[in-house]
Amino acid sequence: MDHSADAHRTDLMTITRFVLNEQSKYPESLGDFSILLNHIVLGCKFVCSAVNKAGLAKLIGLAGETNVQGEEQKKLDVLSNEVFIKALVSSGRTCILVSEEDDEATFVEPSRRGRYCVVFDPLDGSSNIDCGVSIGTIFGIYMVKDGHEPTLNDVLQPGKNMLAAGYCMYGSSCMLVLSTGSGVNGFTLDPSLGEFILTHPEIKIPKKGKIYSVNEGNAINWDGPTAKYVEKCKFPEDGSSAKSLRYVGSMVADVHRTLLYGGIFLYPADKKSPNGKLRLPDVLFDGTSRRAGFYWQATGTGFVVFVVELFRFSDL
Repeated sequence: MDHSADAHRTDLMTITRFVLNEQSKYPESLGDFSILLNHIVLGCKFVCSAVNKAGLAKLIGLAGETNVQGEEQKKLDVLSNEVFIKALVSSGRTCILVSEEDDEATFVEPSRRGRYCVVFDPLDGSSNIDCGVSIGTIFGIYMVKDGHEPTLNDVLQPGKNMLAAGYCMYGSSCMLVLSTGSGVNGFTLDPSLGEFILTHPEIKIPKKGKIYSVNEGNAINWDGPTAKYVEKCKFPEDGSSAKSLRYVGSMVADVHRTLLYGGIFLYPADKKSPNGKLRLPDVLFDGTSRRAGFYWQATGTGFVVFVVELFRFSDL
């Protein structure tokens, strides 16, 4: 038996190795940020395991409560939230945790407190759990200014102040996409090793895409510019081919496909939600002056900004 292929596997770029390599670029670093990221990775592995055996472990179904967004919580929602809260607190590097599943922020007790704030949705797209569609975890990290008691103002900051952001998608494979301020990288979980391996280095969205992703069931409530843009996707006026519609309903799944294949993912404001549905955890950024955030309250002429800024990674 030829073991040369297996021997080569020992030189893989794991997410731990990647983070440590990035840390080595900053000699003054104490390693706190690396420790925090490792605890987030641990939480993702735990949730991935729970998602894979949800049906067998009777984790499918409603938990009988609603979250801060008014959505009915699934059993996996509750479990995932508990997993990340415990993982983040036990890291000893966090001071404030803001979860979509909780009405109030979690302030870490002083004896276990660090200098980072983490905002997250422990399980986005949970309405798709019961039918096995891809779902995911979204997170963003801020730093608290030294010399003062942490307050909610420390997390009510613009996305440009984030130190890192990313998501973990649980689907046909488990993939974690992360930006720490210098590009976007994707890591796929190898079940045989229990490690996230770098499989998609320096992700850049294609300049041209053939897919648009939006819930057209809300079209009756859209404003004029939004409806007009989607109409042009279906019936181009320049003679080009029409775009294909793909919509999963799990933000992580739709965003991930758009990152890799190009196109656009929209979640525009409408008559039902005139101010949009912007949520603090739902932000990714590329570390440059151009944010890759989801400006969901875009209306009127602001829709153009929404289209341009939605996925402006790297030099695109």
